[in-house]
Amino acid sequence: MDKENPPGGRPERLGVLVGGSGLIGGALMHYFKTKTDDSIDVLSPNSKKLSLREPEDIRRYFRKYRPDFIINTAIAAIDADAQLAYEVNYLGAIYLARVALTLGIPYIHFSSAAIMPEGENLDENDLRPLASNLSNYAKSKLLAELTLKHLHETQGLDYTAIRLGVVYGKHDHKIQGFHRLFFSIMNHAMPVMLTRLGVRHSYTHAKKLPPFVHYIIDNRQEFTGRSFNFVDPEPVELADIILTVKSYLELSFPKEIYIPYPLAKFGRHVVELLVRALSRIGVEARMPGELMFLENFYKTQTLSASRLLNSSYREMQPEVTVYSKLPDMIEYYLTRWEHLNLISYYNREFFDPGHRREVFENAPDQLLETMKHETAPFPGLED
Repeated sequence: MDKENPPGGRPERLGVLVGGSGLIGGALMHYFKTKTDDSIDVLSPNSKKLSLREPEDIRRYFRKYRPDFIINTAIAAIDADAQLAYEVNYLGAIYLARVALTLGIPYIHFSSAAIMPEGENLDENDLRPLASNLSNYAKSKLLAELTLKHLHETQGLDYTAIRLGVVYGKHDHKIQGFHRLFFSIMNHAMPVMLTRLGVRHSYTHAKKLPPFVHYIIDNRQEFTGRSFNFVDPEPVELADIILTVKSYLELSFPKEIYIPYPLAKFGRHVVELLVRALSRIGVEARMPGELMFLENFYKTQTLSASRLLNSSYREMQPEVTVYSKLPDMIEYYLTRWEHLNLISYYNREFFDPGHRREVFENAPDQLLETMKHETAPFPGLED
């Protein structure tokens, strides 16, 4: 089915989600496709149909569809240069806000804890000073939130900003953020601990976000013109989560040796020089974008969820945490990355207890006979 042209005409409410291919956007699309009735539909144009860097694209698209709400989860890569971060994270976000303002519809904007300082129990008013020395990512996201607030106060923009902590969940196909940490441990690329004891951060489960977005779209009076930290109530110690993943996988690395920040920073500089040298001789190499946040591995930043908890919204799965989801995520990412030949260290029995791969590799005739008995009509589609 073409999401750009839903059958049966326009639904009662039509939304546009920008950034639907990412972890958060994908979770939202799945929710609106499977958990809501036919009265609400969400379009998710790709960058070829709607580029945030092209005002004419935006004008043409929204002139055609004129939705009832806009959700923006799109971001440039966290290590993008100043031009791309400015055009996508800031200018594109404000273009969408101006569309929402013109159409008189709600605008849901996804933001980041990167715009907040280090510290504990930070609330929504705790922002880093706007300065030129911020990373391109943090600067663009901070500019976006400050401008949205100005548009609300001066022109009545109906917006809500959702600030995320460290995002976790399945179906992150870009291997970034928390899942880059997963990948490093699984692939034996983290021999020692690049943090110190006691450093804690707040975490956000991707699958918890869609019901909240749906709720705040339905309850604009309470949520308009406000920012919300959307994080699990209890923060997580970075060293503990690393060692827990290591324990689940029964690995010998990383060793419980804590590298001081000055030494880790020096090591990052050496790798940067090596990457530059390789690029000069035509070898494609790139630093993991997350290393720009190396300092955060050594500093605590925990966000207060009080504003969210004091609102009328009630989370449906408050018991779900990054620890409770670890076994499921480990199995999912182990399977995915091994199938893509991205990792070489794994326990095949862990993610293929039914030996399905072994049958495919060594007994295809047996597989064929089995499948001959599974050719009945696909269940659930009968009249």
